[in-house]
Amino acid sequence: MKKPWIGITCNYDERSGWGASTDLIIDGQDGVYLAGDYIYALERAGAVPILIPQCSEFDTMKPLLDRLDGILVSGGHDVGPERYGAFPKEYCGVVSHRRDAQDLAVTEYMLNRDKPLLGICRGAQILNVAMGGTVYQDLAKEGGFENHFGEERYSRNAGWHKVSLAQDSALYRIFEAKEIMVNSFHHQAVRDVGQGVKITAVSSDEVPEAIEAKNRKFAIGVQWHPEMMFDSRQQQHLFRVFVDVCRK
Repeated sequence: MKKPWIGITCNYDERSGWGASTDLIIDGQDGVYLAGDYIYALERAGAVPILIPQCSEFDTMKPLLDRLDGILVSGGHDVGPERYGAFPKEYCGVVSHRRDAQDLAVTEYMLNRDKPLLGICRGAQILNVAMGGTVYQDLAKEGGFENHFGEERYSRNAGWHKVSLAQDSALYRIFEAKEIMVNSFHHQAVRDVGQGVKITAVSSDEVPEAIEAKNRKFAIGVQWHPEMMFDSRQQQHLFRVFVDVCRK
């Protein structure tokens, strides 16, 4: 059976000292890096994971993107508010201008070719912004929502809050459930949806937890981290479906 090639966007950091704990990075060097969970989740689902580097010119990547069967837009730093026409507030987190530019260009390129796309956490926000939507710079400060960042309270693979799925959504058909338990590691989320985008999952306090682009083969963004829930057959099923769509 054919193994589809699926690209994964990577984090990019140019701040001094970002990689000091590794003893492998010289101070002043920038870095491209990715959590292994994304790679392992796609590999388990039957794909060949391909890491997409941070390039100086977008044209450099086009031959690679043309060969890929799908794209996973990974999590990471906050999306720069200027990307959706907002002024950066003091509670906005670290922003990578170069990564924002490349992730948005990659997303738009793949959407225009209707190649399958899965956005995770920041990736869901990138999908929404690429289609003209906006993001809460901070859920508590701008939306009055509860804290959705559980790093200090729960292990990464623990589902600790409920998400309700819209019954007319692709996610409902994938999970075959009205509610699922998910992990949570974010302080931002989709605010105003972009053109052709619909919210297909919400938390109990009504934070948008998933979006889908209409009239696309597969363009889904989830705010939680299914790749971290490595022992959940339910969450890994999302990757199996994604990989199957990419294979076809």
